[in-house]
Amino acid sequence: MSTNGQVAILGAGVMGETLLSGLLRAGRRPGELLITERREERATELRERYGVDVVTNVEAAAKAETLVLVVKPQDMPELLAEIAPVIQPTQTVVSLAAGITTGFIESRLPEGVAVVRVMPNTPALVDEGMAAISRGAHCDESHLVLAEGLLAATGRVIRVPEKQQDAVTAISGSGPAYIFFVVESMIEAGVHMGLPRTTATELVVQTLVGSAKLLRETGEHPTVLRERVTSPGGTTAAAVRELEDHKVRAAFLSAIEAARNRSRALAAE
Repeated sequence: MSTNGQVAILGAGVMGETLLSGLLRAGRRPGELLITERREERATELRERYGVDVVTNVEAAAKAETLVLVVKPQDMPELLAEIAPVIQPTQTVVSLAAGITTGFIESRLPEGVAVVRVMPNTPALVDEGMAAISRGAHCDESHLVLAEGLLAATGRVIRVPEKQQDAVTAISGSGPAYIFFVVESMIEAGVHMGLPRTTATELVVQTLVGSAKLLRETGEHPTVLRERVTSPGGTTAAAVRELEDHKVRAAFLSAIEAARNRSRALAAE
């Protein structure tokens, strides 16, 4: 993995640690990485587990060429106010905070700092994440390539215009929850029909994994794949008819639009 100077991850929550471990697995040396954590017990755990330096936010911002901000949206203003005095225009800031625009960050940092906005998702925990990145006002190709290199350590990366980030949040950012909701419902159906929960879980999870792999590797449209399973007058056709009667497709559309609208509202707030 090519390196681009020292990288500091500001925020040692689940996603921050996920990115740290992914970068190490991808070939980064511990000395090339910094992570921030205020709680000493947690800082000791991170040092012992990964062999990296755990520093303060200001120390990280002063030392690293690339800063990855992995904090909750409501904590972003305080973090930016803390690190702004030591930020240089030559540094790159990569933000993983949902709903926080590049303009918001740029307005609170010195003029000229390149900011890349990212929407990741939780499958990054198993290196199967989906991240969408958007350029800020001062980004060029090199900044996007840098961000792609970092995020590729935990999954796939695509580029989108920033105006599409609310839709991305609704589709892939929140998307794992929709999938888990369907899985949960199918497992409960299996239990209701007399299957042991462990059996129902194994059946559903492997069906999900296999179907996703089939979709990815064949490249065929999901409608085509669904129709191949749906024999006229058969069991699948009966099930799909019930889903259509209960307007499940429309419910998904409404739910995803609600997620997009909430993302917009959070950005406005």
